[in-house]
Amino acid sequence: MAPVSKPVKLPGFCHSLCTFLCILSIISIGLFFLSTSLHSLMLGCIIVSAVSACVLGYSYQEVRDAMNEGIRGALPAIYIFIMIGVMIASLVESGTLATMIFYGIQLIEPVIFLPASLVFCSLMSIATGSSWGTVGTAGVVLMGIGSAMGFPPPVVAGVIVSGACFGDKMSPVSDTTNLAAMSAGTTLYGHIRSMCFTTLPVYCLVLVIFAWVGLNNASHHFSASDLNTLTQGLHDTFTISWLTVMPLVIMLLLSGLRVPAEVAMMAASLSAVVLAVTLQNRELGSVLTSLFHGSDMRSGVVILDKLLARGGIASMMWTLSLALMALALGGILSHFGFLRVLVAGLLNRVRRGAALIPVTILTCFIGNISMGEAYMSIILGGQLFGEAYDNLGVERSILSRSLEEGSTLTMALIPWTTGGAFFASALDVSVLDYAPWALLNWLNPVLSIVGGYLGFILFRNNIQPVLSQAGVSENPSQHVI
Repeated sequence: MAPVSKPVKLPGFCHSLCTFLCILSIISIGLFFLSTSLHSLMLGCIIVSAVSACVLGYSYQEVRDAMNEGIRGALPAIYIFIMIGVMIASLVESGTLATMIFYGIQLIEPVIFLPASLVFCSLMSIATGSSWGTVGTAGVVLMGIGSAMGFPPPVVAGVIVSGACFGDKMSPVSDTTNLAAMSAGTTLYGHIRSMCFTTLPVYCLVLVIFAWVGLNNASHHFSASDLNTLTQGLHDTFTISWLTVMPLVIMLLLSGLRVPAEVAMMAASLSAVVLAVTLQNRELGSVLTSLFHGSDMRSGVVILDKLLARGGIASMMWTLSLALMALALGGILSHFGFLRVLVAGLLNRVRRGAALIPVTILTCFIGNISMGEAYMSIILGGQLFGEAYDNLGVERSILSRSLEEGSTLTMALIPWTTGGAFFASALDVSVLDYAPWALLNWLNPVLSIVGGYLGFILFRNNIQPVLSQAGVSENPSQHVI
């Protein structure tokens, strides 16, 4: 394949704006008024962006090469999509999911389930640095426990996503945390320290809200007899043993050792297959078939059969195909400069340091919408905004924080991004259903924007900005937040 040629003609600001407005109109009208398939909407967006690029004088071959580049940049995420389907199916067959649900129902009081789940997912994500790994393992287990206790699935999914994204955002071993600091030109711990000013207050607020929601739900939706029926069904269908937790232990250990996610998932899945054959007495052929088609357990308990009908490569195909189309769209918009020109037009209108925060967050959000991948939004945002932050005397750690809040957090709120599509498939809850309950993901950017304009999110004098290394004055009075 011939390499993608460099653009020879950039679109104008009005051209870029019209292209984005057309794309947003297609998506919003199709989703909220016509209830159209997301795949069809993505195809329409690709056609619009391709025609827009051809208007600039580019050939079909150049447009196709740009689409290929967009997909190629996210190949690791595509491999993870496939592996998570395999791992979920193997965890069901091995009895791992059943064991965690069984003991979870017995050990966790319904009244504290939601806040406890938030804290658990947060700690796991901080330890592993992976929101995907947290959602694909602990998230699947907590969805089963929450459904068994009678909590609405969107609420449980919102708790899981909030906790997983908090840990991914704050962990020093997270790829997005390191990427945001590197792209913004600040230190890793300076970046994390900056995020604490906005993220920790929001996290405490979210914890209180979910504690209140759990307290109210606990008194209306739970039946001891239903829970007993479910636990008895689990006991009759599986050999309940702590040995079945071994795949999750392997996954966590390998993640902690920074082993590639695909390798960790494969090791966990292989150990689960061994447990399914030896401990659960499943036929090897049936177990291997479930890795593609998903588990099809029959326990005689309707709610249990629904909880266990999960996983398999086939279950990820809807998500994978949507992500591929979104990435192809992002390749066109990124390569031919539509997003870059649009952001440049916005920056020309910024005169206050505080205004950089909402512009950065909005740009990353639009980047996620158009490119389908948070990594590209973070890198592009760092490239576009660094000089503007310097010129207005705003510390680079504010830039890195805004990149995370606009990219890492909002990714989970958009159905066609790789993260949003993955979370929806792993948790079996659509993004539009759980998004209102992913409180941390949308409250954190709101607080950051409001706090920036009110001026109370300021660094103390003892925090030395990285900008001083670039010749920018360290006088705190010059830092406009």
